[in-house]
Amino acid sequence: QVPLVESGGGLVQAGDSLRLSCVASGRTFGRTFSNYHMAWFRQTPGKEREFVAAVKYSTITYYSDSVKGRFTISRDNAKNTVSLQMNGLKPEDTAVYYCAAAQRTDYSNTYYWARVYDYWGQGTQVTVSS
Repeated sequence: QVPLVESGGGLVQAGDSLRLSCVASGRTFGRTFSNYHMAWFRQTPGKEREFVAAVKYSTITYYSDSVKGRFTISRDNAKNTVSLQMNGLKPEDTAVYYCAAAQRTDYSNTYYWARVYDYWGQGTQVTVSS
């Protein structure tokens, strides 16, 4: 069973909004989901996976400069879900978006590194036309 499942991607026009959701598998996370830091990354062909946003188990949030003020990450521990509300989408936001989970004590200093994440979803495509 895939530990994280993303949904909500699609084709939109510049300026539109999308809301991505990620559901964490009960088999993998059980009642421990609230202990995980959660993040969204994105990737385009030929490029490395890029940090987008993260939310600690404590609900402190982090954003990349490219999405700050436009995207909002949130979590619902009761539903084992993390969401990414994306407003004011731009063509450069086009990518496959991945959900990821990590358990690290030094997360405040490492949240933007893809290699610190223990679990990943399969991704959802977001395409923004100009």
